[in-house]
Amino acid sequence: MRIGLTVAALAVTVAGLSACTGARPAAPSTTAPAAAGDLHKIRTVTPAWIAGLRIVNDSGNAASCRWATSYPAVPGAEALTLALRRSARTRLDDLLENRGGDGSTGACQTSDSHAELNISFSFLAASGDVVGVRLVTIQQPAAGDGVSAGTYWFDGRTRREVPATALISPQAADRLVAALSKALSGRPGVTDNDVREALAPQYRSATLRDMAFTQGGDLVVEIPRGTVAPGPVGPQRVMLSRTQVAPLLSDFGRRAQDQALHPQQRLDLSAPPVPSSSPTATPSPPNVPAVDCLHVKCVALTFDDGPGPYTASLLATLARHGARATFFVTGQNATYHADLIRQEAAAGHEIGNHSWSHPDLTRLSTRQAHDQLGRTDQAVQASIGRAPTLFRPPYGAQNAAVRAGAARPVILWSVDTQDWKYRDRVKVARTAIAQVRPGDIILMHDIHPTSVAAVPQILTTLKSRGYHFVSVSQLFGGAPLSAGTVYGDNPRAFGRN
Repeated sequence: MRIGLTVAALAVTVAGLSACTGARPAAPSTTAPAAAGDLHKIRTVTPAWIAGLRIVNDSGNAASCRWATSYPAVPGAEALTLALRRSARTRLDDLLENRGGDGSTGACQTSDSHAELNISFSFLAASGDVVGVRLVTIQQPAAGDGVSAGTYWFDGRTRREVPATALISPQAADRLVAALSKALSGRPGVTDNDVREALAPQYRSATLRDMAFTQGGDLVVEIPRGTVAPGPVGPQRVMLSRTQVAPLLSDFGRRAQDQALHPQQRLDLSAPPVPSSSPTATPSPPNVPAVDCLHVKCVALTFDDGPGPYTASLLATLARHGARATFFVTGQNATYHADLIRQEAAAGHEIGNHSWSHPDLTRLSTRQAHDQLGRTDQAVQASIGRAPTLFRPPYGAQNAAVRAGAARPVILWSVDTQDWKYRDRVKVARTAIAQVRPGDIILMHDIHPTSVAAVPQILTTLKSRGYHFVSVSQLFGGAPLSAGTVYGDNPRAFGRN
């Protein structure tokens, strides 16, 4: 049997299957009635109705490897959150701790080029007493496209996280195997012997770790790459019709299917009341006079990967100092924190596009990269009525194809605080203060509390040295920036010579 199994995790939404820790989301629901042509798409939802929903993010840009991980924390479903955290942490540890998933040397130590781990998610269900989350992982270098996936389910009646196989009645397990075997038989590269071994009881939970319902109630089972066919053939997907799967479902499976067919848009996990997590109101900033950065000292503070749980506090700090900044947001977080996007815009800050789920865009196809930017544009536009005009590629990774596909100015930086690496507010502040020159663009991340805690010292010290804090566009005097051109600072700014 060809078992090349990996622990599924993350969701780069580059496949059509199908977003930090923070405030209650305000994004619109995605559970409108399905059109006839959409009935066989896997059901996903954006559960804006969950009070206290948090999105947990982490990212890093080490010399030999990069990572960005994201998963939801649902109040009342702590066992599910623990399983998602464990999956993401295991994959990240395998990347960083000099080992592979099989105990071999890790990718960060063996790759001549950057290794990358990207984990993101989508909700399959989040109403009634059922929660389903699909994690999709992209890891490079890897065989094939490096994509793996898995679904994680939570049963509110038992308050337990359950595997995908819990959708099927134990008494019907053999009938499911028979149906899958029949559907797989005769496919290119698939052998009956490999199918029998992969679906044997001892391997079943690993082979059948990715199962979800369509909007029409059909069951989609995706078998991992290299399991029943050679790796280059890719994963094998089987869809069992609603009628075919009905007698196979467990009680939990029937409830999950019902939420795919008729989402209630209300989650009842009998969880204790969650205090409102709406961000503290941001003070209105004082009137800031127009700044000409050709004649006064300017610096642009930029914050990546949010918005998140510390963004509201950051906005309040910036307002107290009359400072402007630029936020390069990810689409996942913009979707679940639309209220913070609106606060950023209302306070006069600039919002840029930082992709949907933070992958290295140079490793994606043109279509996948376009999807990463397009979905983020849509999320921001849904919040503030306009799409971002600036773009910052994740990790700063860009090439001719990425620049052309972005169709807007590409903004990098000239001062890297490395705040992802040094979770120390004093060190972060000292780095920014020591390295800055007029016209610089400073890179920080508002998903880290230590980074946000460093901002008051940065503002106070640099203001005493005559600096003005402006958005990226203001740094260049409001002159139009060219699409596809890379900008790391303004070399013409006052004080550069």
